Amino acid sequence: MAAPVARPHLRRDPAGGQIRPRKRFGQHFLHDPGVLARIVEAVAPAPGERIVEIGPGEGALTRALLARVPHLTAIEIDRDLAARLAAEFSSERLTLHCADALDFDFGALAPDVRVVGNLPYNISTPLLFRIARYAGQVRDAHFMLQREVVERMVAQPSTPAYGRLSVMLQVRFRMRRLFNVAAGAFRPPPKVASALVRLEPLATPLACDETVLAVVVRRAFSARRKTLRNALALEAGDFEALEIEPGLRPENLSPADYVRIAVRMGLGKP
Repeated sequence: MAAPVARPHLRRDPAGGQIRPRKRFGQHFLHDPGVLARIVEAVAPAPGERIVEIGPGEGALTRALLARVPHLTAIEIDRDLAARLAAEFSSERLTLHCADALDFDFGALAPDVRVVGNLPYNISTPLLFRIARYAGQVRDAHFMLQREVVERMVAQPSTPAYGRLSVMLQVRFRMRRLFNVAAGAFRPPPKVASALVRLEPLATPLACDETVLAVVVRRAFSARRKTLRNALALEAGDFEALEIEPGLRPENLSPADYVRIAVRMGLGKP
């Protein structure tokens, strides 16, 4: 059941009478009509689909999505903005959760949801990891993120951007950067470039213990300048059984390689 939303308290920006963004929430409101249209085109929402929007803010994307579907679920941490949305849309059209997406139980939502959001850049990485835990319930996700984060998400092994985020998401999702977005599309403009990315869960379930995998990947990339022999607690026989060269560095392994290591470390040696 959605949390009750208080009456709106308007935070006016003296410059233009608009809602004043809160820095602690990392708010940058997307307002460019052309970019909004491209996002809706990329998502291609259809009536009957379960759409969940993270961080609707002033509701620009919310309105664009509700022009295509009869109902939407939204998660908004800012009580003032949540109150404005609750005043604008009836509960039949918008189910509103006034909550922090980092604490939200996505498992309580119906399966086969489609997630959309202009994510706060200051919490994007932990939020992506949280969404990954519920990959089995998600049909797809479309997120606006800092372009550098998107580059890390889709990076290939043996490239500078490849790292922990790349591995932990690529074992769960097939991902594609769709298009870049200029800073002027937001209010206030962020100091970084942005991009829209699509995530689609892989059909094959994760073949190892997720906790073990997280430990392996964290340990490896915390020592990414070292060889695997020095970065991971594996013996020579482990590398030989896995057919992995111990002189390689962590960024040289594929996500599938890390899954194989996690299986061996999690289940023990035969």
